[in-house]
Amino acid sequence: MKLFYHPDQEAHAPASFLVRGQLTSSPEGPVRAELLAKGLAAAGLALHEPDDVDSPRLRSRLARIHTPRYLSFLETIHARWREMPGASELVMPNVHPCGGGHHYPRHPVGQAGWHLHDMACPIAAGSFRGILASAATAQAAAEALIGGHGTTYALCRPPGHHAGPDRAGGFCFLNNSALAATVLREHFSRVAILDIDLHHGNGTQDIFYYRGDVWTGSLHVDPADFYPFFWGGANEEGMGEGLGANVNLPLPLGSDGVAFLEALEVLIARMEAFRPEAVVIALGLDAHRDDPLAGMTLETANFEAVGRRLGQLARPVVLVQEGGYPTEHLGDNLAVFMNGFSGG
Repeated sequence: MKLFYHPDQEAHAPASFLVRGQLTSSPEGPVRAELLAKGLAAAGLALHEPDDVDSPRLRSRLARIHTPRYLSFLETIHARWREMPGASELVMPNVHPCGGGHHYPRHPVGQAGWHLHDMACPIAAGSFRGILASAATAQAAAEALIGGHGTTYALCRPPGHHAGPDRAGGFCFLNNSALAATVLREHFSRVAILDIDLHHGNGTQDIFYYRGDVWTGSLHVDPADFYPFFWGGANEEGMGEGLGANVNLPLPLGSDGVAFLEALEVLIARMEAFRPEAVVIALGLDAHRDDPLAGMTLETANFEAVGRRLGQLARPVVLVQEGGYPTEHLGDNLAVFMNGFSGG
């Protein structure tokens, strides 16, 4: 297995975000990568640095999954925001087009509200560099798989699966799993994204909802009670050519490892019916009982079982890191997952 991480991801380091009306320390920062890297080292795995952070091929692939105006927004908004009198250091929206807007604004405040779906995605001066490095890491892993390296892993932060074609949300700006699938589609005719993060991968769903060549499946806490709230129901099955190529398996808040593994078997069976030639696993570790986002109650040992089952997929696999936030168990959760995956 070849594993990738670009240190420029550290350039995105939000100190805080707004949750339940309170400005609090953000769990999505460079320390995540440090803890995950320690877990990989404990499993005897070494990280490799991608060749570059920015390239024409990366920009071209991102343009297939995100709108031009959104990509331009991410790259330019901080400088334009800081030009406003009295503007804060961080780009944070104070207005949103709830219910749908009728036109796209020209003003930076309006654009921030349009593209930043929630208050978990503050943008600082170095953020775009870090966000782009995260995407480049996912691209490198997918390219390495096509190049013959077998299973690959991308340590990506910020994560990506809440980022849709035209918006950021839930700490996510560019959809790394969708990008990896886009790279794989250049070589394979049918690709699946299997998302096992605590939260529904609403951005990934939106990107591929009308497509039949990329299957998307997500196992997550029921959005009736949990973020992202507005997407992730079992009745969301895709539309047009994508009808039947989107599967959601929402679980009750607080579900344990037994329920998770049972649902995973169902999700894999649905994926197998699609007959993908390659698979992207959107790897969330935030279902652990001590994760600060507190939605499920998996134990560390459960992640080994999850890894072992996913290691049995008889297809090329790219592992893309999604959630999993700082606790004393985070590195161990990744280590046992990798050990289980290798054993599977």
